[in-house]
Order: sequence, then C-alpha cells, then structure tokens
Amino acid sequence: MKMVIAIVQDHDSQRLNDKLTKNDFRNTKLASTGGFLRAGNTTFLCGVEDARVDELLKLIDDTCGNREQTVAPVTPMGGNADSYIPYPVEVEVGGATVFVLPIEQFERF
Repeated sequence: MKMVIAIVQDHDSQRLNDKLTKNDFRNTKLASTGGFLRAGNTTFLCGVEDARVDELLKLIDDTCGNREQTVAPVTPMGGNADSYIPYPVEVEVGGATVFVLPIEQFERF
C-alpha cells in the first residue's frame, strides 16, 4: 500500500476530485497555499494499493496540466522599494507535485 500526496493548483482541484471519485480512489482534500506565487493549492491524500499507483499517477498527470499565467512580482522585503517598479511576468503554473510514500499499516474503522 502507498500514500500518494498530490499538490495541485486550485484551478484543477475540482476536476481531479471528480475523476478520483469516478475511478474509485478514496481521498482527503486539504486547502494549502504555495510558497512561490502565494496562490491557493489543494493537497490530495490518497491511500492506494500498489497495483493502482500508476493508474492514479496517470489520472493526475492527465488532469493537472501546465499553463502560462501573468503575475506581478512581490515587492522586495529589504532595500529601497521607492525605485522598484513591478512589471508583470509570465510564469508556468499548474501541473502537480506528487509524493508516493510506503505505508507500513492501514486501518479503516
């Protein structure tokens, strides 16, 4: 058994949740915030049998695609901010960060 932890952008979370439910992957959904863009994320926790890990990873990959987004840079914390002019920049967002961990024991009560 494995614990799959998938951190996805909020934009993709509802579609992923629907697909997980449709494909009989039980999951717990947690609200989280990314450190780089300080944007909302959703973290999914899924306990899954070893034989279904690849199926779950493919489902996540197919659902959570990368895309370009324009963001305004954050004002610098140190130094003189008077001369700082934030120009919007294009960054790649989306996708998923996934961790697959071995589970020693699993109980459902």
